[in-house]
This record gives sequence, C-alpha cells and structure tokens, in this order.
Amino acid sequence: MPAKGMYSAARLARFARVTVRKAPPLLIALALLAGCGERASGPLKVTAIGPQPTLINPNLQPVAPPAAMLLETVAQGLVRFDAAGEIEPALAQSWIVSDDGRRYTFRLRRAMWARGERVTAEQVVARLQAALSRASRNRLKPVLGVVEDVEAMTEQVLEIRLANPRANFLELLAQPEMAIVASNEGTGPYRMGGRIGDALRLVPPPPEDDEAPQDEAAVEIRLSGAAPALAAARFREGAADFVTGGTAGDLPILRAAEIPQGQIAYDPTVGLFGLAFQSARGPLADPAVRRALSMAIDRAAILERFQVPDWRPRTGLLPPGLDQLPAPAAPDWANLAYPQRRELAALAIAALDVDVPLRLRIAMPDRPGYRILFAHLRRDWRLIGVEIERVAANEAAELRLIDEVAPARLASWYLRPFMCPASPVCDQEVTSLLESARATPDPAERRALLAQADQALTNASVFIPIANPVRWSLRTQRLTGFRTNMFARHAPFELIQARD
Repeated sequence: MPAKGMYSAARLARFARVTVRKAPPLLIALALLAGCGERASGPLKVTAIGPQPTLINPNLQPVAPPAAMLLETVAQGLVRFDAAGEIEPALAQSWIVSDDGRRYTFRLRRAMWARGERVTAEQVVARLQAALSRASRNRLKPVLGVVEDVEAMTEQVLEIRLANPRANFLELLAQPEMAIVASNEGTGPYRMGGRIGDALRLVPPPPEDDEAPQDEAAVEIRLSGAAPALAAARFREGAADFVTGGTAGDLPILRAAEIPQGQIAYDPTVGLFGLAFQSARGPLADPAVRRALSMAIDRAAILERFQVPDWRPRTGLLPPGLDQLPAPAAPDWANLAYPQRRELAALAIAALDVDVPLRLRIAMPDRPGYRILFAHLRRDWRLIGVEIERVAANEAAELRLIDEVAPARLASWYLRPFMCPASPVCDQEVTSLLESARATPDPAERRALLAQADQALTNASVFIPIANPVRWSLRTQRLTGFRTNMFARHAPFELIQARD
C-alpha cells in the first residue's frame, strides 16, 4: 500500500502518460519518493521549469527560468525587482538620476566576488559594456541602444549616460540578463555551495558581507530545474516549496497533477503571445491575407479552454496602459463580432488566385498547452480555407509562436522586433519612425512617432496577437514574501521575507 499522500502505481503511470510524452515513469516516481518531508522549515526548495541551472553569461546564450533564478540569487545586477516587481537596490546601494533624465550615477555597496575580492565599478562597467557590444547576444540589447556610454567615475561609482531620457530604464537593469558575472562567479547576494542531488545549494553570505539580505528569514536555498510534469509532481508530493517558470504550454499539467487552485499563482504579465510571420513570400506578402488570418481566430474560445483567471484576448500589438502609449492602436475589425470577422476572413482567402488551399507551417514547442492552441488554430483557419501544420520550434516555418514577457514597460520593446531587417514582414518607413523615436530628446515627439509606428504595424498585420503571455507558479503557505508581479520575477531570497 502506498503511504498517505503518495500516488498509487496506476495513478502515477497515468499521470506520466498525460503530462510528459515518453517520460520514464521511474524518473517521476523517484522524484515523488524524494519529496516527502516537512516543508515548514529547513532549506527552501525551489524548482524552476527548464534545464538544470548553471551560471551562464547572458551575453552568449538565452536565459532559461532556472538560470534566471540562479543569476538573480548569486549574480545580482545594479538593481533588482522586489517581490511586487518594484525596483530596489542590489549591487548598487544608491543612485541619482540627473534632472534631464540622461545620466544615472550608481554607488556600489560593499560587495565581494566569491573568491573574496571586492567588486569594483570598473569591473561592473566592463560587464555592462559587454552586454552592449556588437558581439553580444543579450536579449535586451535591442532596447538598450539608447545607452550612449558607461564609465567608472571612482572605484565604487559608475555612470550610465543615455542619448535621451527613458522612463522605466531601471526595469531593464533589474532583469537577470543584466546580472554581473565574471569567470563563472557572481556578485551575490547568495553564494553557491555545491550540489545536493540535482539541486544547487545556495547559501546566505556571511554576516559581515553588508550586501546580503540581513534578515532572520534568510535560509539555505536548494535550486533545481525540471520538466513541467516532474516539477508539478515534486510540488504535489512535498519535494518543492516553490515551482516557477510555467507557461501556457504547461497549463494542462496543472489539471493532471490536481494542484489545488489556492496554491497556483498567475502573474499579471504583459508581453507578446501570438504568431510572428517568418516569411513575406507568396500570399503572405499581402497584408489582406495576414489580416484575414488574425481575424479568423476565435480568441475567446481559446482562452475559455484554458480557464486562466483574468486572461483576456488581445487583438493589438501593444497592451493598453503603457506609459508611452496608454491607448495603443487596434485593428479596424477589433469590435466586430466573431462570426462577421470569420466571414470577412473567408472572403479574403477565397479571393486568392491560387489553385490549391493555402498551407502554412507553424513552429512551436511540443508542449501540451501549445498543442491545444494549435488545434484551435487549425479548426479556425480550416473554416476559412487555410490548412496548417505544426513543426518543431527550431524548424523552418511561415509562422512562429512567440511567448515572451516584456522586460519593461517600454512601447519600443513591442515595436522594434518588426523593424527591417529584423522581421521579414517589415516597412522601411516604420523602421525610420522607430529610429527617429529613439533619437529624439523630446518625450512628446517620441510618443507621437511611436504611435505612428504602432498604427502602421497594426494596419500591416505584421503580428497575430492572441493574448498576454501566461506565467504561473506553485507555492506553499511558507512563502510569506511571495507576490505576483507583471515581470514574473521571483528571487528565491524574497519568498520568505517578512512583509508588512
């Protein structure tokens, strides 16, 4: 007989079949067996969905959720997000912004490298310059072009100069991609202390290190990565206090794992969740065809299938409420009832001068939630005479699923991916508008240029938005410091901090 709280063999096998295609049941069983125990005290056990965490250089490769959590914990940037997504000091103990908004002067706290040497402004400057360099593959590089210079002023003071003022600039610096890393070691606040099983042991710094979170709640953290089903199984059976990094692609796993709703948290994220065109050849060169594909999607039906609280459909490229563009452009069909939109879309496809139905490939990860999304798209587009095929995320395709959380409340982050030559569906005039928006020192003129670019891209149907991205976490009652936030950032050492 299985112990109380454990799965029976039959149920475990069924859970594995539902959630992970071809996943070895023994792997999940071992995780469940390892997970029984007390969760109210002891090390904080954190599982992030993705590969095992390693301390990577964000300028060389993408940052998966486990690596992001590791960077936030042992390689902080100048500033970081608190539990609610607000900016707080990190490597910098203080900063001053000039009256014109173009100069940010940071004073470093007394931080130490893991090898025991003090972190200097010159070292931080070198890492920031590397993120901005021509060779950098940092995902934030496209929106950091406004940075004009980074300079060390003294051993502990540095300055970042912008070509023009940018609201929310600090939100970019708080992202894990801007963590200060060198020679496989970070700047704290926590230190790596070896491995226990597949988990990295992260330990609080000694009390004399004043860059640390000096809090009686600071505990050892054990951070690991796992596939979505394994992560949910660990949480379900007590092997994890916190699971993070869940996306729309993983939502069916929550149902299969029978996680109580009160332990599931959905961040109020904004960003891009939809389909980007990878080709402008043939019928897709026609904005009317791209517009028809967007009109034909029954977004309300897709979101109803997933049952995520407060998840609403989106038809515009930008979400409402951004500081620079509080009222973004909407397509001319946005207020039409779905049956009318579908009829107009079918007429546009029928007008194509082709002998065979339009066939398109969509590249997306092979995860259960994305497969459900694909099934809805196939149904909706078949009704207007378009056939689609799902291919792997890295394969050639006419359309590619984009599921990204915005790193800052910047309109330019949404618009710049569709500049020439970054996007195959682009307009040189729009590219010129965006370059002018980056160059102008006048905030009002910048807003006007961004609004023109937004309207032009919306009219050209360069992207098929579906909704905001979904990011979910699982947490126990132990995590008194946990808060949802729009950036879906949850530094492990914030999770059990006492809050007023």
